[in-house]
Amino acid sequence: MEGLEVSVLMLSEIYNQKYSTFRFDSEHYQKKYQTIIKKLEKHRNLFDLKDLISQPVITGHTPSMKVDRYYNGNVKFIKTDNLRENKITQDFTHYLSKEGNDTLKNSQLRKDDIITTIVGATYEIVGRTSIIQERILPASINQNIALIRPDINKINSHFLNIYLNTFYGRNMLYYHSRQTGQVNLNCREVEYIKVPVFKNLEIQIEKVVKEIEVYKHNSKQTYAEAENLLLAELSLQDFAPSKEKVSVKSFSESFGTSGRLDAEYYQVKYEDYLKLIRNYKNGFDTIRSVCSLKGDNFKLKDEKEYRYIELSNIGNTGDVNGCTINFGKELPSRARRLVNKDDVIISSIEGSLDSCALITEEYSNALCSTGFYVINSEKINSETLLVLFKSKLMQNVLKQNCSGTILTGMNKDDFLNIIIPIIDFEKQQKIASLIEESFSLKKQSEHLLEVAKRAVEMAIEENETVAIKYIQNESNNYYF
Repeated sequence: MEGLEVSVLMLSEIYNQKYSTFRFDSEHYQKKYQTIIKKLEKHRNLFDLKDLISQPVITGHTPSMKVDRYYNGNVKFIKTDNLRENKITQDFTHYLSKEGNDTLKNSQLRKDDIITTIVGATYEIVGRTSIIQERILPASINQNIALIRPDINKINSHFLNIYLNTFYGRNMLYYHSRQTGQVNLNCREVEYIKVPVFKNLEIQIEKVVKEIEVYKHNSKQTYAEAENLLLAELSLQDFAPSKEKVSVKSFSESFGTSGRLDAEYYQVKYEDYLKLIRNYKNGFDTIRSVCSLKGDNFKLKDEKEYRYIELSNIGNTGDVNGCTINFGKELPSRARRLVNKDDVIISSIEGSLDSCALITEEYSNALCSTGFYVINSEKINSETLLVLFKSKLMQNVLKQNCSGTILTGMNKDDFLNIIIPIIDFEKQQKIASLIEESFSLKKQSEHLLEVAKRAVEMAIEENETVAIKYIQNESNNYYF
């Protein structure tokens, strides 16, 4: 059977006496998992996760949606979509009230807790892991996420989080998961994963992780500087649109001009935002006149492998966080927009209008969904377009132009007829410089994350000394 993906086991080997489990799903016995386990078992300080935590692994749950007082507070409610590799995205769909959070007392998060997804449609979703930073609190989790509370006397939380993000840690989670209708793990299975402990490396990993957090924080702060510069330029910093709920229009002023009869379109606040654009000192014009729109569908080749950018890949500060890599024949039919460096992609769907991103060199010649509009401009640089379309000004104008019933969004003509301000050239240059710096800082944080992960993998594959030397070399050779 050499060369085949076959594992031959005795019936007695299928029953795990230590964990009292009986697994006969073939996925669980793949050769790659047996190879990984053998590598881990070479290390003397190898533990089950349950021996390194201060309480049993648990999940959260979702407070009843029928009880309004459980929601609309300031407690972040973390779901699967919020959890990425070593990161929690902050586009939360729900916030809990204190009362709602009190129903989740056991799973309320603390600083240095670790959370991981245990339910997902695919293996890519399961095993996403991140450590909890102080700034994310207060926060709780739903039933699809497991809470791991490390015993700090036995293992460093930062090291454990990095390990779970490595090839070995994530595959340990895959190894214990099972696929039925979905891929899933239960809390006891999470406790079964094997964890090697390297006390000297832990110290080095924590130092790297702290650097990562500094770069991530500085990246967000720099983006905020660019955003504030634009807001000041457009007199938006202290701007408060009307809260008037009634707008009286004649037929000629409404349907006769816009073709719209829905009350949402005529809210006074939208008129206030449009007045800001029309009164901008440097002038304004339509997107049609200012920007080039890529509208032609790209023809896929079945035998070619493509990178595909989805809504879930768009970061909070207009960056692209990874992509799906797949062959043309296996890509969804909506993967039809070819993007290049300096293009800006803007979601056309109402619920995700803030999913705008600037395409960097790394993602040039990738594909995105037809649910995005892809634009660039000779009058407004790409960095300024990004910040502009993510601003509350353009977010409101975009929302006004959404229409539909089941799935609301913007059609192409409505999008192209939207007016935008022609930002002062000097301000554009300053914004571009800040966004470039923000993206550079983010890239440096990503590099350090890869260094930390690779160091842990090297400790497993070789030894702790080699791993520490690798971190030191990378710190000396990479200019941060």
